[in-house]
Amino acid sequence: MPVERDTVTFVCTGNTCRSPMAEALLRAALVKRAGGLEKLKVASFGLAAHPGDPASPNSVKTMQRIGQDLKAHRSRLLTQADLDRSLVVFGMTESHLAALRQRFDALPEHVLLLRDVLPEGADRNIPDPFGGGYRDYEECRDAMVEAIPALLALLKHHFIRP
Repeated sequence: MPVERDTVTFVCTGNTCRSPMAEALLRAALVKRAGGLEKLKVASFGLAAHPGDPASPNSVKTMQRIGQDLKAHRSRLLTQADLDRSLVVFGMTESHLAALRQRFDALPEHVLLLRDVLPEGADRNIPDPFGGGYRDYEECRDAMVEAIPALLALLKHHFIRP
């Protein structure tokens, strides 16, 4: 029996900075304006994660500034089973998408960059802030915040059944 695809999955390298921030941002947006997307699950994983690592201190601090708590986050390594439950996978950079295609046999129909939902001309990649200063983390978070409304619109368009 096939597994139900009900999860929006975010993927980055270590699952301590970008993907946990994206997961928290989408969860918050779904609480505020789900509009039919309430049943979706949201998850984040790393392609080179050390399972159990906490979110980076600057990720926690950056998200606290906008009312989101990453203190309980623990990194998880992406598996085929996680992909089998995913409706859509959002990577942070082209290298993440290439690694997904190379490492896994079966991907969901929709595998995109998080910022692919933005209009033409917008930078598509979200650089890794790991090891950078607090401002790097703010810029990373803000690049994701900018994409969340369009991401919600894409999810509503493709995944709400009339």
